[in-house]
Amino acid sequence: MAKCEVCGNEYGMTFEVHAQGAVHVFDCFSCAIHRMAPVCEHCQVSIIGQGVEADGQWYCGAHCARSAGKTGIVDRV
Repeated sequence: MAKCEVCGNEYGMTFEVHAQGAVHVFDCFSCAIHRMAPVCEHCQVSIIGQGVEADGQWYCGAHCARSAGKTGIVDRV
């Protein structure tokens, strides 16, 4: 059994996420999101969807990017 790197749970059905040359082991998607999701620079929420990148910083959406002073960012409809 493998051990989740976030919660430490030893579980027979863990899964691996391979990203940027590293291998991460999790027992659930919740732990994977907690460890892997970027955090919005403005409101600090975990970015589960696509988010917006501006000047090398991540935001959960155009509203937060604009609130942080980024220009030219628009939501797609």
